[in-house]
Amino acid sequence: MITGKNYIGNDASSNGNEVLKAYNPADGSTFTEDFFAATPEEINAAVEKAQEAFGTYKAISYEKRAQFLETIAEEIMSLGDTLLERASGESGLPLGRFQGERGRTCNQLKMFAGVLRDGSWLDVNIDTAILDRQPIPKVDLRKIQIPLGPVAVFGASNFPLAFSTAGGDTASALAAGNPVIVKGHEAHLGTNDLVSQAVLRAVEKCGMPDGTFSMVNGGISAGQQLVKHPKVKAVGFTGSLRGGRAIFDLANQRPEPIPVYAEMGSTNPSFLMPDKLSSDPEGLGNTFANSVALGVGQFCTSPGLLIGVKSTALDQFIETLSKNLAAKEAVTMLNEKISTSYYAHRGTIIEQTGVEIIGEDANPGSNKGKPLTAKVSAAAFLENPKLHEEIFGPFTMVVACEDTSEMLAVANAMHGQLTGTMVATENDMEKHSEVADALSVKVGRILFNGVPTGVEVCHSMQHGGPYPASTDQRTTSVGTAAISRFARPISYQNWPDHLLPDALKNNNPLNIWRTINGTLTKAAVS
Repeated sequence: MITGKNYIGNDASSNGNEVLKAYNPADGSTFTEDFFAATPEEINAAVEKAQEAFGTYKAISYEKRAQFLETIAEEIMSLGDTLLERASGESGLPLGRFQGERGRTCNQLKMFAGVLRDGSWLDVNIDTAILDRQPIPKVDLRKIQIPLGPVAVFGASNFPLAFSTAGGDTASALAAGNPVIVKGHEAHLGTNDLVSQAVLRAVEKCGMPDGTFSMVNGGISAGQQLVKHPKVKAVGFTGSLRGGRAIFDLANQRPEPIPVYAEMGSTNPSFLMPDKLSSDPEGLGNTFANSVALGVGQFCTSPGLLIGVKSTALDQFIETLSKNLAAKEAVTMLNEKISTSYYAHRGTIIEQTGVEIIGEDANPGSNKGKPLTAKVSAAAFLENPKLHEEIFGPFTMVVACEDTSEMLAVANAMHGQLTGTMVATENDMEKHSEVADALSVKVGRILFNGVPTGVEVCHSMQHGGPYPASTDQRTTSVGTAAISRFARPISYQNWPDHLLPDALKNNNPLNIWRTINGTLTKAAVS
């Protein structure tokens, strides 16, 4: 049952007077529950509990931590259709979307359970002593990854499950041994409440310390307090460039700056190379139209820029793309704020000099997103920084180049991106490899054909990229490597074996892979 309260560790709390309401963006109706915004005292109590829990939680065995993550997944599944229906009601997205997203959320948790058992994330390195080395002896050094401390996680608007309360940031932070305080997103208050209770049931069932998980409701001030709190040691965020940059700046203004792992803006450029485009312009037009419209364009990997060389094939591609998008119905967007922002930002773009609308610039109202295509010359694109900005919604712009040299200039002018796509034949790649080379330094994931929408949760996924795609291009928010964001290395020098963490002990009681004197092995230290 939804309580509308904050969860300060294991305790439900509603001490404040500010009440938030959940809305259905499809019909504008209001859900009946009152959700209480956390007071400064409640937020402080949540962080203090997390700090108290940290000492105990970080020492819990990796196996028990893995079981905890698996239990969270079980508790989320036990919510059944209640969770799916609430998530759909608060987002305007279809029920089927959340069947998939729930599966992804639970699989992420199970994946990190596997990471804990595997032990490779610990990145164990052991260099044994050489006491008779000349001119000075070599000391015994053993390095391992350890957790940071309490982590603040901001729920995302576009993925109420997979990138929110028990999503990737929370799963990876908990896996690394950090207590988590979630700042719930105001657009899916009830969904957040249900998932928070599921996590806390897992806390109780697995005997995790009180304060391992907390959730607070509230607006900007609640988020600011979390980021500034001296006992919060890292932040996970998925959202807008404006929001992510504000959090990043605030964290770096602290007396003790902390890492902020923010996934922000990306236009996900796709380069339509000549041979590939001429082979099937209509088919590619339909493929990209479906990708642009998927989820009403509310994916961080939606293809917002399509770059091609002027030709009959490009004209055919644009015609097919625009007709396909124009034929799609306007669909409810996640919330009124996102809908309003979509049309405002889209309007700014299409008012720029040289931008040509392909289709009807319609706004049907009622929070519904109508797809639209635009076209601009590469020369105008290169001269106007506004045209490089992300439009969050079902909008894409074709950049028409005079030749592949101008296409290369566009690639070099790009900001950092989550993804970039080469739509090409192998012959295209051989003739124009410099375009792919230029794109590769701008993106976290580079695709050969296909579309960028869809992010596989696996060991090899890189979901992050150079700024402004993310605040740290060395890390990913999806995949097993995400755990490294919430851990740091520490070296133990000349410690007695029985006092070392199990992962560093001579006999390798965890039976994990370790690098010993430069060799990867599961063998004991001899």
